[in-house]
Amino acid sequence: MEQPPWWQRGVIYHIYPRSWMDSDGDGVGDLPGILARLDHLTWLGVDAVWISPVYPSPGADLGYDVADYTAIDPLFGTMEDMDRLIAAAHERGLRVLLDWVPNHTSDQHPWFLASRSGRDDPKRDWYVWRDPAPDGGPPTNWVGYAGQSAWCWDEATGQYYYRFFLDTQPDLNWRNPEVQSAMLDTLRFWLERGVDGFRIDVLSLLVEDDQLRDNPVNPEFREGDWPYLRQHFAYTHDQPETRELAMRIRKVVDEYGDDKVLLAELVVPIEALAAYHGPDGDGIQVPLNFELLEADWNARGIAAFVGRYLAVLPPGAWPNWVLGNHDTPRVASRLGPAQARVAAILLLTLPGTPILYYGDEIGMTDVPVAPDQVRDPIAALIPGRGRDPERSPMRWDDRPGAGFTTGTPWLPLGDPAVNVAAQRDDPGSMLALHRRLLALRHDSPAMSGGAYEPVQADGDVLAYLRTGDDGRWLVALNLGPGAGRLDLAVRGRVELATTPDRDGERVEGHLDLAGDEGVVVRLD
Repeated sequence: MEQPPWWQRGVIYHIYPRSWMDSDGDGVGDLPGILARLDHLTWLGVDAVWISPVYPSPGADLGYDVADYTAIDPLFGTMEDMDRLIAAAHERGLRVLLDWVPNHTSDQHPWFLASRSGRDDPKRDWYVWRDPAPDGGPPTNWVGYAGQSAWCWDEATGQYYYRFFLDTQPDLNWRNPEVQSAMLDTLRFWLERGVDGFRIDVLSLLVEDDQLRDNPVNPEFREGDWPYLRQHFAYTHDQPETRELAMRIRKVVDEYGDDKVLLAELVVPIEALAAYHGPDGDGIQVPLNFELLEADWNARGIAAFVGRYLAVLPPGAWPNWVLGNHDTPRVASRLGPAQARVAAILLLTLPGTPILYYGDEIGMTDVPVAPDQVRDPIAALIPGRGRDPERSPMRWDDRPGAGFTTGTPWLPLGDPAVNVAAQRDDPGSMLALHRRLLALRHDSPAMSGGAYEPVQADGDVLAYLRTGDDGRWLVALNLGPGAGRLDLAVRGRVELATTPDRDGERVEGHLDLAGDEGVVVRLD
């Protein structure tokens, strides 16, 4: 039988490179640091690494303001370092995915410097420039990420340019064929160097309405809400042309083999998310599903969402799950340490591709950041939404530099007791739980690609079956603090649980769960 692609069977591990491993003592993680710690990933059992941007950048948005798509920022190393990293990962059976930021560039990118130099410059139309409205104000009512007008005035040329994020992140004009060609060539550059795919940043924002229609007001907006939410983004998000562009991006990646993969950040409802898979397998293979990042953590709600998401996927589409990333408070902070263990079982036993954020495998929590330590520009623009706490450096051990750096870390370090060295040989640790779950996924056809069937459960208990060539497995998760019970018409043996003291326990007739406990049962 034909094997499914690696990204369906595998687990993708997300590294925020500034915080993974510092090789030169400057307090910032780098490419040689990632290479030095690759063996952690192979020991853990993941299949691929996705690396947030390492391109040259002024750093206004910590790398998501790209000044050159085909080079490496000296902060992170050299192109030779990247080549060595790709080769070393491949030697270990690991795939390498890079972040690709197609919606906008840095205002220091040569393209924008040329575009801004005058209205008659050949690259003027590479960005979205418009005349003022009749009253002299912005061309439309569109708002940006921080709740400000999405239009930025340029005094020198007497026009506004569109930028959804920071003033220093002007949006590219993806309606211009020259922009399309130039950006697609940046994909080819990295594919020819051996990368295995890309995570696409904010794909759903690539194109805006060409008629410049105003967005409708959100009638449910209330004072105190995030200002960004005061509109419905009918004319700035998820335009029909964006899906056509997604198909063209996929076609370029497919030129380099059917084992390449695209992940995509899409700020859209799950019904629209499903549509990006493409009608004939020509869309994005992994449109990232972020619903669990902000879902109310209760069994009935989670069960309903899983069922709805799987139901809306088109034929041939493959699901995926995200519980943590560089823009969202860590799962152990959102749910607490005990439920973070339950969440790990959920993430790694649901049908589809899991994305695992660095440090979640040891239960890292958000790290408080003092005002004079803030690095994220969003913290100043949107109080309370700064992303530094979830980007703190990886704790490899309990030494003063956490095994991350010999210098001063770029962000504060977390709890010294929560580290890889302390957990590596502890069978009851969060790290051991992740390693066992990853081994189970790799060894079990049911877990990596088998059928999913919800199981009737009450209260705080969430349960489902996974079925494949290796038989049937029951996953039972108690999402609450009180004891729970699941009545069973089957019997089996506990394969693993949130703590190892239930290993091998026989189960028949019913399954009792302590508060904050999850178990995986191999059925007879």
